[in-house]
Amino acid sequence: MLENITLSFGEKNVLDNFSIEFPAHGVTCISGPSGCGKTSLLHIIANLTEPQFGSTKNIPDRVSLMFQEDRLLPWLSAKQNVAAVSDDAAAELWLSRLGMENDYNTMPSQLSGGMSRRVALARALACNPALLLLDEPFNGLDAALSESCAEIIKQLNIPVIAVTHSVKEMDILGGRVVYFDGPPLFHKK
Repeated sequence: MLENITLSFGEKNVLDNFSIEFPAHGVTCISGPSGCGKTSLLHIIANLTEPQFGSTKNIPDRVSLMFQEDRLLPWLSAKQNVAAVSDDAAAELWLSRLGMENDYNTMPSQLSGGMSRRVALARALACNPALLLLDEPFNGLDAALSESCAEIIKQLNIPVIAVTHSVKEMDILGGRVVYFDGPPLFHKK
C-alpha cells in the first residue's frame, strides 16, 4: 500500500523510506509511542497529507477516517452529523447499531464524550467506505461499549486500520498487530 514513503515536517523526519502493505480484509492495529508517526501514516493513506517522496498503491476510492478528535459540527444534531456524509436512513441505521437510537436529535453540546465518539464512528461507517481508518477509536468509551463497537467493526468485510495505544483495544479488535518505533517511523521486530 505504501512504498518508500518519506515525510518531514521542517527538520522533523516522521517517515523515512517507509513501506508497508496491509491485508485486503480484516483489522490491522497499529501501535507505537506517541509522536512516532502513526497519525501521519493514516493521513497519507487518506490522502490528507502528501509525502515528499514515495507512493501509495491500491488505496480504494472510498476511504473513511475517524480522527482522534470527534470533529462533530456543533450546529447539527447527532443524526444530521452522520447524514452529512450519507443520508437519513444510513444515519439512523449506524446510530442505532451503536446504541444511539434515542439520541438522533441530540446536539453535540449535549452529548457525553463517549456518545460523541460513537457519533463520529457512525459517521465514519455511514459513508460506506471501502477502507476504514480509525485513530484511537474507543477514547471515552467504557469497556462494554468498546467491545460492542469492536464487534461491529470486525463484521465489516473491508480492510480496517486502527491506531491505538491500548492493548485491550488491540485484543478486542483482533486481527494483525503492528508495532512501530520512531520518529522516523519504522517497523519494530
